[in-house]
Amino acid sequence: MSTPSSPAALPPGAVLGIVGGGQLGRMSAVAAAQLGYRTHILTDEPEGPAAQVAHAVTIGAYDDPDALRRFATAVDVVTFEFENISADGLELLASLRPVRPSGHILRISQDRVAEKRFLTEAGIPVAPWREVSTPQDLSVARTDLGLPFILKTTRLGYDGKGQSRIRRDEDMQPAFDTLVPHPLVAEGMVDFACEISVMVARGLDGIAVTFDVTENRHRNGILDLSLAPARVPETIRDDARKIALRIADALDLVGLLGVEMFVDRDGQVLVNEIAPRPHNSGHWTMDACPVDQFAMHVRAVTGLPLPPAARHSDAAMKNLVGPDDMALWPAILATPGLLPHHYGKTEARPGRKMGHVNVLFPAGALPGEFGVDAALGPLAEGYGQQDDPTD
Repeated sequence: MSTPSSPAALPPGAVLGIVGGGQLGRMSAVAAAQLGYRTHILTDEPEGPAAQVAHAVTIGAYDDPDALRRFATAVDVVTFEFENISADGLELLASLRPVRPSGHILRISQDRVAEKRFLTEAGIPVAPWREVSTPQDLSVARTDLGLPFILKTTRLGYDGKGQSRIRRDEDMQPAFDTLVPHPLVAEGMVDFACEISVMVARGLDGIAVTFDVTENRHRNGILDLSLAPARVPETIRDDARKIALRIADALDLVGLLGVEMFVDRDGQVLVNEIAPRPHNSGHWTMDACPVDQFAMHVRAVTGLPLPPAARHSDAAMKNLVGPDDMALWPAILATPGLLPHHYGKTEARPGRKMGHVNVLFPAGALPGEFGVDAALGPLAEGYGQQDDPTD
């Protein structure tokens, strides 16, 4: 295992460059500061969440060669906090500074066709899918997958955007015409039991660690609640961890990877998507783990050793979305046991993630539905409810 004094590890005072200025960059910058690093943000948002806490900021487009070169000359290593950036721009950065995770991983994760092909070729279980470039492809997908199925854009889709559920034949052509650009991806429906995720970190030395498997619930296409550990059998947790480690090794990952998975009613684990960065479903680690996902990400990309991804408490994480949740901010701050994290965004638009709240429980004592609901205080809404992918 590498050590902090090894040539591969960046010394304290080195500069971590983060492409992207959102909340994941913000929390990564705070983690970097705790490890003795400075951070420099490349963003097109001058007053964004990450810029508020960084040592330096370069304002520019993610595909602007001049901005990219100015940014690269000021940092020692580059990472990114979201996928909707220019892969060509990341390649330019890689010609000047180490980029971790690498640009080839970004290209895979930001295109659903490339992602599905990679996972399928790596022998990773996924739901049935078809590439759809033409109306004829769509008809083939309908025959192969049956109804209902989901039609998705290959790029720029997140938080429920860029997709349409095909319930009837009459839904197909309008969805095909509306969802752009083509090609699209058609995904077969899963006999859904629950959604889980695993955060896996892998260092320069190839050593990888996984955080505990997390159970995730969505509302309106946006992650609403995460529970750690996931309330699934240990055999399913083991399968999920092994799958995440296989993906990290197949990608030759250096950094952090979030792996979203479905569990069907037969107990099979199917990978839905991968995200080579910190992930919303890993935010519970900020209060329930000695080393959280952001510190683990920083350690991996700077060459520091990776400690065990241990958990000292069970946890629930509740997203704060839009003006309705933020209207409860004073009550959240006044409620014992709620651990709030604000992202520094000024405008609470509908559907916009503004922060999150963590609640801790003794290890092994994650309560049932009513207990989790009660612990959330002013945020309690009855969390037996969630989006049903089969609707």
